[in-house]
Amino acid sequence: MSAASSAAPDAPATGAIPELFHGLFDDAAVFPPGNLPVAEAVPAHRGHRAAWYAEAVGPLLCGAGRLGELAAAVAGGAAVTSTGAPASGGVAMAGGAPLRVGLVLPGGSAELGPALAAAAPFEVAGVELAVRDAAEAVAALDRLLPPDVPAAIELPRELLRGDGLGEVLDVLIDSPYRAKFRTGGVVAEAFPDEEELAAFLTGCALRGLPYKCTAGLHNAVRHTDPATGFEHHGFLNVLLAAQETDRAAAAAVLAERDGAVLAKAVHALTDRQVTVIRNSFTAFGTCSIAEPLDDLAALGLLPSTSQPQEDR
Repeated sequence: MSAASSAAPDAPATGAIPELFHGLFDDAAVFPPGNLPVAEAVPAHRGHRAAWYAEAVGPLLCGAGRLGELAAAVAGGAAVTSTGAPASGGVAMAGGAPLRVGLVLPGGSAELGPALAAAAPFEVAGVELAVRDAAEAVAALDRLLPPDVPAAIELPRELLRGDGLGEVLDVLIDSPYRAKFRTGGVVAEAFPDEEELAAFLTGCALRGLPYKCTAGLHNAVRHTDPATGFEHHGFLNVLLAAQETDRAAAAAVLAERDGAVLAKAVHALTDRQVTVIRNSFTAFGTCSIAEPLDDLAALGLLPSTSQPQEDR
């Protein structure tokens, strides 16, 4: 009997998820293109956190403007105060643990203080701050962020091209904060090509700078979306490219479209390579948790999410 099948039915199994995928999938269910209502996203997230694959799932991501909705949903629809806290009762997950939330702040540093106050009922697992000035963001985070809360700083892609990339990453080197890079969106222009993404990945690798990605990485392997025609990067491609310091080599990995080739490369990774990769590429936001897991199962890298416990 496997570790997954011997665990209690309502407890996540340990050891079912390889280290390469631990905490990789931040739950961005309420963001486009998924746009799941907050009231539905909370119980869905609870389900993920209780499932055998829980080790792969990061926090529930929430924008600053929806923390009141989130508090009401977690508290079962109770009224909330102006700060987003429930008027009475708590907002604990099943079992008494607070809901782990990642704050996504597209409005920049001005949102940071109010969002942290509104998120007081939750366990803040991280902050993602979108700004145009990296130094200003570092100063705001240094001033307002609790020391045990990680943060990632996202700058517009146009500022991360050419010499601008190195200048921005150099600002972050001496800070405790990660970089954040947008790998997709709802229009074709939101998707960087292999060369642009490779420049970011290798720029971070050469500086020992960790990062997270967001948008467009729901699938394991690079592909063209048949409905939109958008070119999507694969998260396995990004994982494998994260260990590269040569831009051309990273771009070649990002361009690979054969899932069997990528799966073989994953199986060949040493423990040291896995550590290097995950110290670099820490997580990505996905509006579907099932989709990336199903892709990994199809490639033989995980058990099937639909397979009964006793068969795994």
